Amino acid sequence: MIAILTDFGDSEYAGVMKGVICTMCAEARIIDITNNVPSHNIREGAWILFISYRYFPRGTIFLCVVDPGVGSSRNAIAVKTKNYFFVGPDNGLMYPAMKSDGIIDARKLDTNGASKTFHGRDVFAKSAGFIEGRKQFELLGNRIEIMERFAFYRKGREGEVVRIDSFGNIITNLEHIGKKRYNVTAGKKLKAELDFFENYESSGKGLFLVEGSSGTLEIARKNSGAAEILRLKIGERITIL
Repeated sequence: MIAILTDFGDSEYAGVMKGVICTMCAEARIIDITNNVPSHNIREGAWILFISYRYFPRGTIFLCVVDPGVGSSRNAIAVKTKNYFFVGPDNGLMYPAMKSDGIIDARKLDTNGASKTFHGRDVFAKSAGFIEGRKQFELLGNRIEIMERFAFYRKGREGEVVRIDSFGNIITNLEHIGKKRYNVTAGKKLKAELDFFENYESSGKGLFLVEGSSGTLEIARKNSGAAEILRLKIGERITIL
């Protein structure tokens, strides 16, 4: 199985990559995690991949393209972990997920002759199709050290905003610690005491905290969006005590 994560939106680019994969391996099974990562947002893409990869069957190949540095000196890589494969740019996008599963081997992919603006088609999709066709991983290229070892910020109860979902929920990387009420601070934009609720339906009016499906706290507003009120950004530091 090949699972795709990109910031391509509704463009033709994801479809073209699938065409390349099927040319390489006609029986390939392809599924989209999402093609709606906000444009160029490596940080949010990394979080989505990190919380999603473990729900896929062992042996899944994650084809990941959020790549504002396409055509630059950043490396194109394929990585074998304990249970999966990851193919994409060496820009931090895949690193939290790969590290979590346990990195075994990394290979540098050849970009010679590839489009300077579409490595997703000419490099990554071909490599994913190569692996899916049960070809030897080691034949993809020379062994390489991963350069961008990205990690989400976390120091005690200070973390960061890692995602704003389509419902306007502000997702953090901080866990629920059993409190019914928390002090929440994010720079000059937010300083408040927020109640914790077990689910969205049981909350009252206004902002509140809930433990989301990723197992971390998120700021929400019942049947509405918290993001439109607070205007917090991805990567912004947040403290929840």
